[in-house]
Amino acid sequence: MALYESVWIARQDISTTQVEALTEQFSEIIKNNGGEVKSNEQWGLRSLAYKIKKNRKGHYVMFNIEAPASAVAEMERNMRLNEDVLRCLTLRVDALQEGQSVMLQQRGERSDRPDRGDRGDRPDRGDRGDRGPRGDRPDRGPRSFDRAESNESRSEGDAA
Repeated sequence: MALYESVWIARQDISTTQVEALTEQFSEIIKNNGGEVKSNEQWGLRSLAYKIKKNRKGHYVMFNIEAPASAVAEMERNMRLNEDVLRCLTLRVDALQEGQSVMLQQRGERSDRPDRGDRGDRPDRGDRGDRGPRGDRPDRGPRSFDRAESNESRSEGDAA
């Protein structure tokens, strides 16, 4: 049997329990057609890159599947018919990934990060005044305010 990864997105306005019910429904389809869902991960409610059917967010779910092609085709057919599923993508892979997916690993790392005030290795940006001349531009001399004065005299002449 072939190995597949399938990611699908459910509408934002359904509850987590409804997403779990859809997950069970699609898993049953795979099992009834001679396959097996090795693992499934719910990535939670995430923002979409662009609106899909007037939704800005969606519940993401990923399956790791070992099944014949007919079982995967039947699952995708049911996903396309279901109004709660916005998008689905199934890819055939050479080997299934062990452990958590990259998406769940990133979520775990995010909680370990320092808060926004700490910038880590970035140098202090407060000392910008002592950088010296740029060197790539010639000195333009002192600023002149001729244009500002001419605008004032013009507006005074218009008022008279």
